[in-house]
Amino acid sequence: MLRYLTRRLLQMIPLLIGITIISFAVIHLAPGEPTDLVTDLQPKVSAQAAERLRHLYGLDRPLHIQYLDWLKRLVKLDMGRSFLDNRLVSVKILERLPVTITINVLSLLLIIIVALPIGIVSATRQYSLFDKASTVFVFLGFATPTFWFALLLMILFGIKLGWLPISGLRSLSAASFSFGGRLLDMARHLILPVFVSAFGGLAGFSRYMRSNMLEVIHQDYIRTARAKGLSERAVIYKHALRNALLPIVTILGLSVPALIGGSVIFESIFAIPGMGRLFYESVMARDYPVIMGGLVIGAILTLLGNLIADITYAYVDPRIRYK
Repeated sequence: MLRYLTRRLLQMIPLLIGITIISFAVIHLAPGEPTDLVTDLQPKVSAQAAERLRHLYGLDRPLHIQYLDWLKRLVKLDMGRSFLDNRLVSVKILERLPVTITINVLSLLLIIIVALPIGIVSATRQYSLFDKASTVFVFLGFATPTFWFALLLMILFGIKLGWLPISGLRSLSAASFSFGGRLLDMARHLILPVFVSAFGGLAGFSRYMRSNMLEVIHQDYIRTARAKGLSERAVIYKHALRNALLPIVTILGLSVPALIGGSVIFESIFAIPGMGRLFYESVMARDYPVIMGGLVIGAILTLLGNLIADITYAYVDPRIRYK
């Protein structure tokens, strides 16, 4: 296993470099430059001043030179400085990253805890009332736009009932709360974002689990296990479940990059200062260093997600071994 991990980690290096080359080229192909925000809002800015600003940002150099300079800094764990406020990109990302990871990890845990049992019960009780009700839930989950669902929850629980806050991560008076009070206040602020983030995933994962379980429980070895006199619980949870989890592990591994990119909508709606919102604002402002910092983190999460999924296969299915 150690040799396999070492080989996979070494293979990530050229993949990561290839991803950064493509990303760097694509963001520079987009129309507009960071200097346009200054020159467009100030018509009196001369062409010489705009050119000096481009030189300050290094945008007047050839694209491959800009990339090599950025790559040299990245090797030293230096992502550069933001064009907007001249702050270190790493500092801006570290300020936002814990918030986004917390919300998305909680939503993933909620999806796993709720969706997998729903899928198992729906498969083992096919065409029952519970199966039909969960099917309706799945269609609603797929058909409901995230932003519209978030607004409905904000109106109901935040405005009409007044049970939950609808924006931010803490109340204005949170500084005067005790430690437990601050934790409770943050938990109340996280309820709606976490539920909105998990709602679509609950529908999708429960359907995937149901489909996988239906395929597995009709296999010959499941019939053999039942013929040997094993209890239905042992047949489902000891023999069928582990094989049915393999596609779910793959999907979970591919869901890791969504910890960054999938949070743009609900972070904007709930005014949460997270990575998704930072990435969106940076794209709109053509803040290339921050955009590249977000893309690098997303690429690393994608590669690590695939690696974690491959390693998990060996623990879910004993037949899989890496030599």
